[in-house]
Amino acid sequence: MMAVDAVRHSTKTRIHQNTTILNLSRLLRASALCVIATICVDSPRPSILFVHASYPTSNSCVNFTPTGNRQDIDLDSSSNKTTFTMSTKKAYEQDGEEARQIAKCLPYFPFKGIPRFYDIGGFLEKPDVFQQIVDIFVERYQEIGIDSIAGLDARGFTLGPPIALALRKPFIMMRKQGKMPNSISSDEYDTEYGKRRGLTVQRDKIKKGDRVLIIDDLVATGGTLSSAIQLVHMLGGTVVECACVVELKMFIDPPEETGLPSRTKLFKTHNIDHVPVWGLISEDVLTVEATLPDGYVDDGEEH
Repeated sequence: MMAVDAVRHSTKTRIHQNTTILNLSRLLRASALCVIATICVDSPRPSILFVHASYPTSNSCVNFTPTGNRQDIDLDSSSNKTTFTMSTKKAYEQDGEEARQIAKCLPYFPFKGIPRFYDIGGFLEKPDVFQQIVDIFVERYQEIGIDSIAGLDARGFTLGPPIALALRKPFIMMRKQGKMPNSISSDEYDTEYGKRRGLTVQRDKIKKGDRVLIIDDLVATGGTLSSAIQLVHMLGGTVVECACVVELKMFIDPPEETGLPSRTKLFKTHNIDHVPVWGLISEDVLTVEATLPDGYVDDGEEH
C-alpha cells in the first residue's frame, strides 16, 4: 500500500478556487490493488484526462503533462495497463467571455452602403484568435453527430475547412452558379444587399440521410442560409445546425414598423423554421469601429 500512500500524499496541495477537481477512485486490479488519486487540473478550458495505472513499484510516480486542451497522467506499468478517459465540455454562450474577446478583433466599416460591415479579416490576421474560433466550433460539434460540413461562398470556405479537418469530416462547397460541374441550384434569394441567384452544390456530395452542418461567417436576414438549407434538403440530407461567427439579432424577428426583413418569417415561408441557427457573437458586443484612412471610399460591388 506504499504506492497508494504516495499518490494520496502527492495530491495534498493547495487548491485554488477556480481549480477543477477530477476524482479517480477504486481502480480494482487482479491483485485487488485499489489506487485512489485526486488530480487537480488548473485550466479554464475543458479537458480530456488520460490515466494509466499500474501495480506498485519501488519508484512509483505520477507524471502530469498538460498539452493544450489535454492532460496526460501516466503511472507506468511493466505488466498491464488500463486507460481511463474522462472529459468535460464547456458550453460556449453567445456573447460570452470568449466571444467578447474575439469581438475586439472584428471591426466594422461603412461598406456596400451598410454603415456596419463586420470584417472577419480582423481575426484572420491573428492566428491565435482564428484558432480559438476553430476550437470553439470543433468543441460544439464534435459530439453532435455530423456527416459533413458545408461552407458558403465565399467566407465559409475560409472557416469551414479547418473545422472539417479537426473533426475529420468531409468539406462541401456551396458556390455561386456556374462555378462547379454536376451541380444543382436552389431558388434565388434576398439578402441585406439585394437579390441573389441561388447557390449550387455538386449532386454527389450529399447523400440521403446525411447530417450536414452549414458554416458561414455571418447571418443577417438568413437569405443565404435558406438557400443552403434548401440544397441539403433537395438531396435528402438533414441540416443539423447553421453556425456562424456573427449573428445579427436585429433581423431575427424585428417589429413590423422597422421595415427590416424577418429571418423568422423567411424560414417559416420556406418551411425550414425547424433548423437551428447559432452565432458566437452578436452585434451587441461588436463595438469596434475601424479607423478609416483619409480618402476612404466605399467601393463595395453592390449598394
